[in-house]
Amino acid sequence: AFYARLGWREHKASQPGVAFYQMHGAVLGLFGRDDLAADQGRPGAALGTGAITLAQNFATEAEVDAAYAQALAAGGTALKAPVKVLWGGYSGYWADPDGHVWELAMNPYWPLAADGSLTLPE
Repeated sequence: AFYARLGWREHKASQPGVAFYQMHGAVLGLFGRDDLAADQGRPGAALGTGAITLAQNFATEAEVDAAYAQALAAGGTALKAPVKVLWGGYSGYWADPDGHVWELAMNPYWPLAADGSLTLPE
């Protein structure tokens, strides 16, 4: 309801536990705290306040794996290695040195444009 009051239109891809919003060439996904903790494979208490995941989508599983390896090599902390996931895609999580959590994902239902941008399908 809060985001609707801001004038944001929830996308039809939303489902229980996660709301998606098209954001000018990017997609914002908002999870409930328990749903986000479960998706990350962490206890809810570990999320603290203001829990958020920044997601980067890729065209292939190999690109996800390469980005994950690069993040860890640069000093990121492994949270959940990339794996095939229930919804049909492939994703993993890492945290930057400040504790900000990133998801790296390949979603076969959300193809990327040639320039790498993501627009939710209608």
